[in-house]
Amino acid sequence: MAESSAAPATVTAAPTVLDELLEITAQSLVRTEVAEHYEVIRELGRGKYGHVVLVTHRQRGTPMALKLLPKASTKLHTFLYEYCVALSLATHPAIISMFGIAIESSQYYGFLYEPALHKDLISIIKPRDGIPEPAAKQCAKQLVSALEFIHSRGLVYRDVKPENVLLFDPECRRIKLTDFGLTRPKGTKLKLVAGVIPYTAPELSNTADAQGVPIDTSLDAWAFGVLLFCLLTGYFPWEQSLPDDPFFEDFMLWQETGLEENLPRHWKRLTAEAALMLRSLLALDPAKRGPVGGALRYVDCPWRLEDGCSEGAAVKP
Repeated sequence: MAESSAAPATVTAAPTVLDELLEITAQSLVRTEVAEHYEVIRELGRGKYGHVVLVTHRQRGTPMALKLLPKASTKLHTFLYEYCVALSLATHPAIISMFGIAIESSQYYGFLYEPALHKDLISIIKPRDGIPEPAAKQCAKQLVSALEFIHSRGLVYRDVKPENVLLFDPECRRIKLTDFGLTRPKGTKLKLVAGVIPYTAPELSNTADAQGVPIDTSLDAWAFGVLLFCLLTGYFPWEQSLPDDPFFEDFMLWQETGLEENLPRHWKRLTAEAALMLRSLLALDPAKRGPVGGALRYVDCPWRLEDGCSEGAAVKP
């Protein structure tokens, strides 16, 4: 996201800066049909709320990624919020660059950002194998930097997963976070409205509080730990972070005891250092969970045993 029109935000000022940027963007939204200025080349991705296409500017020939959100199912404020959060974080080298153009057509809201022609991280994770360890460590270092930057702005990313990590080369020397629709200011109260997935932290999985749980950066640490496990093994550590999931039940026992004999069977392909790193990021108590930056203490250690067991729910591209 090339240039951000938002000034650097402090932890307390993040919501105010976003509100100001939202107001300015709403007033300057460009109303045009996509075909008037852009030629659609092909689809780059499709999700629950919209899709992304590769386009070129008809006059300049500039390749761009255009995210389109259907107006019929997207509130204007929702669109503007995602765009403005992305724009405010765009200066970081491991966060997707923006062109600073938001449009409204007859059917869509859309914004333009730099295209990642090597797809996303999920596309290179081999089921039950993962990715090469050097590439996993490259990802870890860049994601730590991006997440710490987001956290320094008083925000919680809330959507760490391989699909949201875009690749700019096959070896992961240059990756970037994208998709900020779920990003919220720290302290925002959140209720679990969708189903529990592997990346869902247990404090959200088990919440019965009708008022919601105030979110903090420990949510990102949990999801980051799950992502690292996927990169190193090619499968999820569990299907759901709930006690009735047998894989998660085994993990809870190991977290409580710390004994090597209780290490879940499908974790045995990891080195002791990697297991220690993930045990910190995946602490059951969010107050005891290590920050994302804690992973950097282990990047010079081996993470994977070549003759380890491979058993679990495979990550499918």
